Amino acid sequence: MLDERKAAILSAVVQEYIATAQPVGSSHIATASGIGVSSATVRNEMAVLEQEGYLTQPHTSAGRIPTDKGYRFFVDHLAAPRTSIDTAVTRQVGDFFEAAHGRLEEMLHQTSDLLTRLTRNAAVVVGPKAEAATIRSAQIVRLSSTAATVVIVLGNGSVESELIELGDDTSDVTLNAASTHLAAQLAGSTLAAAGVSVTGDDAVDAICTVAVDAARGTAADDHVYVGGASTVAQAFDAVEVVRQVLHTLEQQFVVVSLVRDIVDRGMSVAIGVEHGVEPLSACSVVVAPVVVDGEHLGSVGVLGPTRMNYPQALATVDIVSERLGRRLGEG
Repeated sequence: MLDERKAAILSAVVQEYIATAQPVGSSHIATASGIGVSSATVRNEMAVLEQEGYLTQPHTSAGRIPTDKGYRFFVDHLAAPRTSIDTAVTRQVGDFFEAAHGRLEEMLHQTSDLLTRLTRNAAVVVGPKAEAATIRSAQIVRLSSTAATVVIVLGNGSVESELIELGDDTSDVTLNAASTHLAAQLAGSTLAAAGVSVTGDDAVDAICTVAVDAARGTAADDHVYVGGASTVAQAFDAVEVVRQVLHTLEQQFVVVSLVRDIVDRGMSVAIGVEHGVEPLSACSVVVAPVVVDGEHLGSVGVLGPTRMNYPQALATVDIVSERLGRRLGEG
């Protein structure tokens, strides 16, 4: 632990570096609110903080910047309470979810855009898997003489669709019969438990079997949306870092695994190398689970440079996850 003066100096350095992205000098910190000591004393204390791994000096003549350890101490002990969020932001989030209607996919995509606008970081929204949702309706729609799509509307607002092949001799009468039977059999069920009874018509039964198998194939898919990749790229000067960050954000499996791992570890913030994804070592991730009736159905988070505004990011992610959970619970 740090004594009160060192903690105050570290807090001032972190906040100044977050605001300016420039190394912070002792003379500037000496004039900061709540410090109350000379520049020489601040310089000595900053040297100790550097020795203990909380600060580093990128250039000999430059000021100092926080390390991952410094950010971690700031987040754990010095940052403002997560409940302290701007009332305008609270109102904006509330208005967004009041107006959010239509398909689940569209709402999740728009939620990622909202997080990016509010935090100026990349946003990640992982929605609920389809397998546990109740099926509202199902139908088979012909696309051509040999192809159709199975369309499943779920109780959580999601719409799943999957292409299936038809035999050359499949008539409209047979296809309509299969669609009607599928709808009657699946309504009120879930994708994980989806199944249909036989009708005695081999052609109809064959189409229904293929349709159910296709629908089940979508059940385990993650609804994941990443927004603001170009926004977060602007936070880095090094071209190679930008390239690594953008390339990693394009890999959906990596992003979902990253968010899920942080939540599973009971963390709300992973700083730098803490999250274990080496190409994103210059980034921090702030996440919160989306909970509906006590069940963890998804996650929301933001990814940005380690000098991100942690208090703002934590408070914003918390309120968005809470409102998204409430919206999903409403169906």
